[in-house]
Amino acid sequence: MFGLDLTFLSWDILSKFVISGFLFSVQLTVIATLGGIVLGTLLALMRLSGSKLLAIPATVYVNGMRSIPLVMVILWFFLLVPTLIGRPIGAELSATITFIAFEAAYFSEIVRAGIQSISRGQVNAGRALGMTYGQNMRLIILPQAFRNMVPVLLTQTIILFQDTSLVYAIGAYDLLKGFTTAGKIYGRPEESYLLAAVVYFVLCYSLSWMVKRLNSRIAIIR
Repeated sequence: MFGLDLTFLSWDILSKFVISGFLFSVQLTVIATLGGIVLGTLLALMRLSGSKLLAIPATVYVNGMRSIPLVMVILWFFLLVPTLIGRPIGAELSATITFIAFEAAYFSEIVRAGIQSISRGQVNAGRALGMTYGQNMRLIILPQAFRNMVPVLLTQTIILFQDTSLVYAIGAYDLLKGFTTAGKIYGRPEESYLLAAVVYFVLCYSLSWMVKRLNSRIAIIR
């Protein structure tokens, strides 16, 4: 079809070029998700603390990160940080740190919305029991908020997995890089990009379908 040979992709090519890139993409997604949720939760709590000393820096960070394209942040960190510290840190480590810092801004908004979805009466009840702000959040608000946020957090994780293809800009060996390398070596760049798109579509569509099912289950339980 249109001169394409989609049969060039064999298990030998997959094991040599694609699998390692896929594993890095998954690893980057998992680490960036966990790190982003932890940092994002801290940012959300800072913004909701009522203290300007905490809220203003968190707001500037979140709004600043959300206003800059991810690929620019990746390039800035990869090119500028080695200049500041005097030594290179590697594409993979640079990508990991950048994704955690960038995704934290988006997870922060998700967490903040989840916390604000909890009835104010429960917050007041915790205060009436003599709980501090931290105890109230840790024992009452956050457990309920995270349950409400699970589908949205998973959806953002799927978007994060798609965005991992941007590390190609700094030479990190991800899933897209694996397909591209195989395509260049075997002289099939068009087929490699097409197959990469198919793999991304199948993975992300399957995960989106699972999130949709999970969301319906949670809605029924509520």
